[in-house]
Amino acid sequence: MSVTDSEAAGTTPRTAPRTASGTVADTPPNVLTPRLRLVLVLLLASQFMLAVDFSILNVALPVIGEGLGFSLGHLQWIATSFALCAAGFTLLFGRVADLFGRRRLFLGGLVLLGAASLVGGLAQSPEVLIAARVCQGLATAAVTPAGLSLLTTSFPEGPLREKALGLNGALMSAGFTTGAILGGLLTDLLSWRWAFFINVPVALAVLVIAPTVIKESRPDERPKLDLPGAVSVTLGLLAIVFGLTQAGEKGWGSADALLPPAAGAALMLVFYAVERKVSAPLVPLSVLGKRSVAWGNVAGLIAFLTETSLVFLLTLYLQEVLGFSALAAGLSFGVLGIGTVVGGSTAPRVIGKLGTRQTLLVGGILQTVFTVALLGLGDDRSWMWLLLVATFAGGVGNMFVIVGFMVTATSGLADHEQGLATGLATMTQQVGITMGTPIMSAITTAAMTGSGASAVLGGLKVAIAVNAAIVLLGTLTSALFLRGARSSAH
Repeated sequence: MSVTDSEAAGTTPRTAPRTASGTVADTPPNVLTPRLRLVLVLLLASQFMLAVDFSILNVALPVIGEGLGFSLGHLQWIATSFALCAAGFTLLFGRVADLFGRRRLFLGGLVLLGAASLVGGLAQSPEVLIAARVCQGLATAAVTPAGLSLLTTSFPEGPLREKALGLNGALMSAGFTTGAILGGLLTDLLSWRWAFFINVPVALAVLVIAPTVIKESRPDERPKLDLPGAVSVTLGLLAIVFGLTQAGEKGWGSADALLPPAAGAALMLVFYAVERKVSAPLVPLSVLGKRSVAWGNVAGLIAFLTETSLVFLLTLYLQEVLGFSALAAGLSFGVLGIGTVVGGSTAPRVIGKLGTRQTLLVGGILQTVFTVALLGLGDDRSWMWLLLVATFAGGVGNMFVIVGFMVTATSGLADHEQGLATGLATMTQQVGITMGTPIMSAITTAAMTGSGASAVLGGLKVAIAVNAAIVLLGTLTSALFLRGARSSAH
């Protein structure tokens, strides 16, 4: 970002040092101007809204099914249609944002999100609702990487970017929890339709204010879009995510679960071959070859996979073992939400003192220890104290990893590559969220012996142990493969 770009974004640059060639070197801003604060609020509000969308309908699914006449077998498509598009198109849209304008894609995605939410809330048939969910997923795939790249290009590498990413990560994680609580409240007090309608005023507010404070960001010379790469990676991701969602419904041994991921893996190999040959690749292999990008995204994938699926496991525990209502179970995750906010707000200071790699390790160890602690849960409500303590502390650790992942995966790259970097990071997030629940659901089901609450608890404990092992594996990969990678300690 040039000095002119910094001023346009509302930052106050430090005295700019010069490089060996005599040009002015980019330096991180050290002051948040009023304009930049407003940019931050708008971008964070949009990301929080998208995070809420992931979980707000979960509690309401049975009610929606009854109201619109969904069959039990088709009910899962309300979630699947959204997840497919949100995960499958995010990398493509992240690169499109780099090429054609991040603000343009951000605002266009918000228009689509607001319109789709209005249509979904007014839907009178399953077909219209599914179409609205597809459009919401496409909007999420556009707005999330575009918003993140606007965030990273508005805040050059340094303390303010880390603070912005910390707040973004905290609000996104809190959004998942808020969505579960809000979905229950809206469904009980008003109607499931308000789970859609609530997006409309937020999207409108951002659309009215954003054009006046967020400047367009795109390269001076527009390279050619890599269409073969875009088609192969999008279809590959769609196939993989579709297979994962089918595994949760039909079991990991079914053809519906095995064939799509196999086809997706083949398409990803085609994508790799295409990227090696084209002159303007969708994802330059030099970017994927950076350890900070590759292994930072591995850490992020595991962080999202484990924490979101742990919420699923604990929801089963609260409802199937302890007998909580859906709304009471959602409210129980309020402590987890507080932990994610605490973790997200303190992670930048931890990164400033320890560096990103050490923050990833500290967060991973915290999450591992307190996930293991959940193995002590019993079959009566006297164990709620353990669940609340462990989810709070584990949420803090998980947010250390998520913020560390975002800083690591977007560092050391030029501004014109930030849409690609945030597209990769967003794809990692979406795929992790999608993968976790079917994997843990299958493990729980396979480990259950007999029936009743005690059998459910036994299956859940096996899945929680596997969850903790995956977190530990992610921590070890960060320790081994991010050694010597660029540090963000100041």
